[in-house]
Amino acid sequence: MQTTDVVVIGGGIVGLATAYQLTKLRPGAGVIVFEKEPQPAMHQTGHNSGVLHSGIYYKPGSLRALNCRSGKRLMEEFCAQENIPFDICGKVIVACSEDELPGLKKIFERGQANGVDCAMIDRPRLCEIEPHTAGIAAIHVPEAGIVNYGAVCRRLVEIVEQAGGRFVVNAAVTGLRQEADYVTVESRAGEFRARWVVNCTGLQSDRTTRLSGKEPEVKIVPFRGEYFELHDSAKRLCRNLIYPVPDPNFPFLGVHFTRMINGDVECGPNAVLAFAREGYRKRNINLRDLAETLTYPGFLRLAAKYWRTGCGEMWRSFSKAAFVKALQRLVPEIQASDLEAAPAGVRAMALARDGSIVDDFVIEEHRRVVNVCNAPSPAATSSLQIGLSIIERVVGRL
Repeated sequence: MQTTDVVVIGGGIVGLATAYQLTKLRPGAGVIVFEKEPQPAMHQTGHNSGVLHSGIYYKPGSLRALNCRSGKRLMEEFCAQENIPFDICGKVIVACSEDELPGLKKIFERGQANGVDCAMIDRPRLCEIEPHTAGIAAIHVPEAGIVNYGAVCRRLVEIVEQAGGRFVVNAAVTGLRQEADYVTVESRAGEFRARWVVNCTGLQSDRTTRLSGKEPEVKIVPFRGEYFELHDSAKRLCRNLIYPVPDPNFPFLGVHFTRMINGDVECGPNAVLAFAREGYRKRNINLRDLAETLTYPGFLRLAAKYWRTGCGEMWRSFSKAAFVKALQRLVPEIQASDLEAAPAGVRAMALARDGSIVDDFVIEEHRRVVNVCNAPSPAATSSLQIGLSIIERVVGRL
C-alpha cells in the first residue's frame, strides 16, 4: 500500500490549489490528488464563467469576503507569473428601476466595507462604460476581471507533478478508514495511506464528508444554470461584465452578461433544480440524486418559500422568449436571433434541514480529514487562499 503525507480528493480548482500550496509551503511533502474523471476541472470549475470576483456582494467579515479579496490577489499574481491570460476589465452592477436603488446602495456599502475599488455612477457614465445597457444608476467595479480557470487548473497539475506530487485520474474514492496516525483511502485506483486527507469534492462534498465518519449537517442540492452565447454580430452589445441588482427574494445573482477571456459573451444563467448532481442537460436524471433531493426536508422548505420564483426560472428554461425578456432588462437591443445555446453549469447548493441556504464557505476537520463542506462562488477566485488556509491547518502536524 502506498503512503503519502496528504491526499486531496477532487481535481477541481480548490483541490488543486490545496495541493499546490502544500508544495509551496512544505517542499518535499508527499501529495496525491485523486480525481474521479479522466481529467481535471470537469465539473464546477470547468463550467465556470471565468470571473475574477472583487468581493463586493459578500457580508463584511465573512469567509467569502475575506478569502475573495486575498484570493483574487493571489490568483492575479499566479496568472502573471505563469503567463496565463487574464484581464482586469471591470464590471457594472445596474439598477433598472427606482425600487432597485436601495439594493444597489446596500451592495455599494458592502463593497466599501470590504475594501473593493468601486463607485456609484449615473446614467451618462454608465453609457460611457456600457453604451447598450439600460439602467438609471450603477456601481462600477473597475477591479473585476476574467480568466480561464481550466487553464489555471492545468498549470496547477503541472506544477504539483513537477514538485513530486501525483495527479491520479479515474480514481473515485469509495471509502475512508480513519486510524490513529493515518487515513486509509479506498479508491478505484487502489488503496493508499495518508497522514491527512482533504475533501474538495464539490457536488459530492456531503457524501465524502460522510465517508470520513462525520454526518454532514447540510445536503448538497444541485441547481443547473443555463446559458446562451451572443453571436459575433451581437458581441458589440456587451463590452465586459454587466450584472443586475440581485433579487433579495431569491438566492441567485440573476441573469447577467459575461465577456469570456476568449472574447465570447455568455448570457445567463437561470437557476433550475437539476435532476442529477452532475446534470448538465435537461435529460440527465440520476434517481438516487433526485430521490435524495425530493425527500430532504431542507429542499421541501426552500421550494415552499420560493415556489413562485422557481416556476419563473423553470419557464425560462423551456422558453427562449422568456429568457430573452429577462436579458432585455439589462440590454434592450438583445433579440432571440442574437443568441445560441451554450453549455450549462451546476451549482452545489448547501441546504440545512430548516431550508436555509449556507451562504459562506464551510471548512471543518474530522480527526485527520479536512472537509470543504461548502465552497460556493467566489470559490474559484478564492481558491489559492482557501488552499493556503487548509494547508496551514495541517502542515505543522505532518
